[in-house]
This record gives sequence, structure tokens and C-alpha cells, in this order.
Amino acid sequence: MSIWQKELSVAAINQMGAGSLVEHLGIKITKMGDDYLEGTMPVDSRTHQPFGLLHGGASVALAETLASFAGSFAAPEGFVVVGMEINANHIAAVRDGVVTGRAQPLHLGKRTQVWEVKIYDQQGRLLCVSRMTAAVRKMG
Repeated sequence: MSIWQKELSVAAINQMGAGSLVEHLGIKITKMGDDYLEGTMPVDSRTHQPFGLLHGGASVALAETLASFAGSFAAPEGFVVVGMEINANHIAAVRDGVVTGRAQPLHLGKRTQVWEVKIYDQQGRLLCVSRMTAAVRKMG
């Protein structure tokens, strides 16, 4: 059973990120299932920290992007989500390539949502685990 409350497509979600941090970091939504949203981000000069590794803040930006997009489409019609808190545990480092994040809900309530995002490298190695709490708000 699908968690999505609104019409969505990979192409439409990617268009929403145009002209924002999402586009600047090269984040692309790549896949969705009944209860998850996946996206990728390149590990390059846009996302490196000064020592040539993937910046932890870039990982958090990917996690928040995925959780926010997913949360917005899992909220009822006429409602949006806004981030309240996000945390991340950085488990391993990567210097180049592409990372993939997968957002899945831990809680979908009337007033709050909690999303877990796991980020992997191209070899399937877990790099980061993040959790975002969002408030569900009426639009307008």
C-alpha cells in the first residue's frame, strides 16, 4: 500500500528542485516505491570539504532534500511539511563518485512525520544515517 497522498513523479520532483540548492549540489531524484524515495548526489568539488572528502553538510542536505520531498507528498492534500530537526551519523568517508540516499518514514502522523535516510556509496557501503522530524502544516 502506497504512503503517497499526492500525485508525484520522478520528473516532476526533479523540476521542483530547479534553481535551488538541490540543483546546485547536483541532487537528482531517481526512484520511488510505495514507501520510499531515492536520489543521488555527485561527490565532486561542489560537495567536498577542504580535505577532499564528501562534506557532512552535503550529506545532510541530501538527506533533508529526500525527506522533505517525500514528506510533502505523504502529507494530505492542502498540507506541507517543514523541517523541525535533523541529525546525521557519518559512518564512512568517500572521495568521489555518486552517493545514493533512500528516505523511508518511521512515523507519519497528523502533526509530525519522522523520516530515516540512509546514504550509500556506489559499492553499497553505508556512509551516513540521518533522521529528520517534520511538522505537518496547512498550506497558506
